[in-house]
Amino acid sequence: MDQYIDKIGVLIETNQAWAGPITFLLTLGESMVLLGLFIPATALMLLTGGLIGAGTLDPWSILAWGIAGAIVGDALSYALGRWAGPSVLRRWPLKQQRTAVARARLFFYRYGFASVLIGRFLGPIRSTIPTVAGVMGMAHGRFQMANVLSAVLWMPLMLAPGYITARSLGAAENAQQIAMMIGAGFSVLLGCGLLVAMMRKRRQPARIRRGN
Repeated sequence: MDQYIDKIGVLIETNQAWAGPITFLLTLGESMVLLGLFIPATALMLLTGGLIGAGTLDPWSILAWGIAGAIVGDALSYALGRWAGPSVLRRWPLKQQRTAVARARLFFYRYGFASVLIGRFLGPIRSTIPTVAGVMGMAHGRFQMANVLSAVLWMPLMLAPGYITARSLGAAENAQQIAMMIGAGFSVLLGCGLLVAMMRKRRQPARIRRGN
């Protein structure tokens, strides 16, 4: 796996004109149902972030391509769920991933919109949540809103550690910029956590009413 990552890293570094499309394919694959389990996009995004921090790659191009790939990947997975229905979860290859599917279904049942928004940040269910949302009949507009918003938040957060490391090794005067990026990353994570807490609190009174 390390050799695979190194080869793609060298490919991106030596073919900068193709760095954007390669990033698009990586984030698309990472977001596709099942396929995402076999693509080490996290490690590759760390490497890409390092190349951006070193000044080798243009950050805006990488961000645009990466966000687009993540959106398209989730949209395709959602469309598969809507088209195939519940039977897709009982067929190969998802049939072999019962634990991941069960977790994704429970997470979606509990949090709905928030599960699609936050699910992209949770490795074990990242590539399964969109298909489950399609199977469960989530409205297309609501899904795409969560899909786009989560992709816009996820991509910079994936690149940030590699970028920060490269910049901090390169020059100490970038400390303020690094601190700002770290602060932004923590803000995103905190916001996601608060959103989950709010959704959980909102559902608790409903359970109490049903119990009465």
